[in-house]
Amino acid sequence: MTTSASLPADSASEASAGGSVTDRLVEANQRYAAKFTDPGMDASPVLHVAIVACMDARLDLHAALGLELGDCHTIRNAGGVVTDDTIRSLTISQRALGTRTVILIHHTGCGLERLTEDFRHELEDEVGQRPAWAVEAFRDVDQDVRQSMQRVRTNPFLLHKDDVRGFVFDVHTGLLREIDPSS
Repeated sequence: MTTSASLPADSASEASAGGSVTDRLVEANQRYAAKFTDPGMDASPVLHVAIVACMDARLDLHAALGLELGDCHTIRNAGGVVTDDTIRSLTISQRALGTRTVILIHHTGCGLERLTEDFRHELEDEVGQRPAWAVEAFRDVDQDVRQSMQRVRTNPFLLHKDDVRGFVFDVHTGLLREIDPSS
């Protein structure tokens, strides 16, 4: 796997000396677009699956799950937590774009395990306004996956709640461990 940390020395020094990370990404997009051909797909995922996962940069979901472009909807946020906005995306995914399966993926070593709701109070002290959103911090990743599965299964806006499964991705081995919703 190539990451920015493993770029050749001349590329890394170019990026730090000659522009921002955004500039480097826009240049990469220009190279990508030069070879791009329209795959002729619509927005409905081929596998009719929506994946909710953490935004952690160590999770390469397409590679880890053997997915191709167009196979799934991917919804990512801090912790892979099922929030109101996640429900919004899942509702659109199911009702307008045909997904029927929901897969939830949390992971080991998540940053939310080190935070508490005090984070919101610290932000309020710093900027003078408390965020309207919850941190959704947790101490037990398995229990948080169970909570997320329950939020999906009980939401009235979602049509398809029978095929909802949750997993924990091990960032050291790359393996998924399925979570029993009833434990």
